[in-house]
Amino acid sequence: MSPKQRVVVVGAGLAGIALARRLDRLGTPVTVLGEERPRPYNRVLLTEVLAGTYPPEVIALPSPERLRHGRVTRVDPCDRTVRRADGSVVDYHTLVLATGSAPTVPTLRGLGEGPELPAGLHPFHTLDDCLRLAGAARAGRRVAIVGGGPLGVTAAGALAARGARVVVVERSPRLLGIRLDSTAEGLVRRHLARLGVEVRTSAAVTGVRTVDGALRAVETADGRLLHTRLAVLACGASPRVKLAREAGLAVRRGVLVDDALRTSDPHVHALGDCAEHAGTPYGPAVPALEQAATLAALLSGDGGARYRGSRPPTRLTLPPATRTGTRAGAPAAVAAPRRERTGDAGRPSPARAPVPFDLVAFGEVEAGPGDHVVRFADATRGSYRKVVVRGDRPAGGVLVGDLDAGDALIRAWEAREPLPATGEDPLHPPTDHGGP
Repeated sequence: MSPKQRVVVVGAGLAGIALARRLDRLGTPVTVLGEERPRPYNRVLLTEVLAGTYPPEVIALPSPERLRHGRVTRVDPCDRTVRRADGSVVDYHTLVLATGSAPTVPTLRGLGEGPELPAGLHPFHTLDDCLRLAGAARAGRRVAIVGGGPLGVTAAGALAARGARVVVVERSPRLLGIRLDSTAEGLVRRHLARLGVEVRTSAAVTGVRTVDGALRAVETADGRLLHTRLAVLACGASPRVKLAREAGLAVRRGVLVDDALRTSDPHVHALGDCAEHAGTPYGPAVPALEQAATLAALLSGDGGARYRGSRPPTRLTLPPATRTGTRAGAPAAVAAPRRERTGDAGRPSPARAPVPFDLVAFGEVEAGPGDHVVRFADATRGSYRKVVVRGDRPAGGVLVGDLDAGDALIRAWEAREPLPATGEDPLHPPTDHGGP
């Protein structure tokens, strides 16, 4: 294969690495140009590193054989070349943009005009961000989380697991927005409280107070100050489209792609966080892997492969909490199990170790006209399940606690199929009829 007859991927995140690995297995040569060092990693697992559950090396991704480090500064579709920051030029036959996303930095009073943030104010998007936060979040230190979406809530749980005193500040009335119904949101709040996390909703952060370039407080719209020297920006992310836009490719929120994940230039594709398909820019993990599988098949000769879009559920896992909450210096992620206690019959009851809080929400969590709603709650198990049924199909729902019982429901929703006809109630976990 001549130098021009090769695939070049810009971006060594989950999407780019997944594509490169598939192409390698299919015998299609590929070169990956990655910006971050020292090696690729799975950004989805950053909260596990922040919590101290995993060391950084555990989330590393296998490096493709032809991985070259260095920032890409320009794409020239006319010459089919990519220019790097060191001045080198890479030719391509097919280019794949997997440039990912960048953290959203809100407009706040007190921030300077430049890109530099005050000391103590951190985004949470990269491994470097994660390691800086982990080093700064000492036990007992107060930390403000700006944003109560999935990223903010999981970051709050991770920092609480390190013993930090965490406050989540969210501008809307509810955590996680429209992803949850009020009951599930209440369960999230209750678990955060058991972790020692304070939640302030309907509180938009509008400014920061600094002294000598270092954070001292965040300010909300009602003029209240939350005094802290450490705050996390968890306000979402935006597709990184600068290279594509400067190359003249069609861009809206993300780089526009068709069902072949092809941009407005037939020799350039895009996938992952930076791509926008059928009006939807997708986040990491499941859509990125699905897109990588589709594009690898196409670039390896399967002309019929097409990407039809994804409907990934929202998944949330928080560290376990003790009955009395997490105290500073005693991470919830490693809280000791309760001792056995004696039951009424004089024999010991089973010890119960604290368990993580698991939640998944999918589709529409509020019923529309003509919909049927099925609910199940088990306070003993800490379980809650709600499914919105439209006709004979699940339109959406939310599951909290033991998620195994809901796997069939989620599969039916993803495949747009009728509810499972198994003869068992998919909302209820099996009853344990075993002996003591």
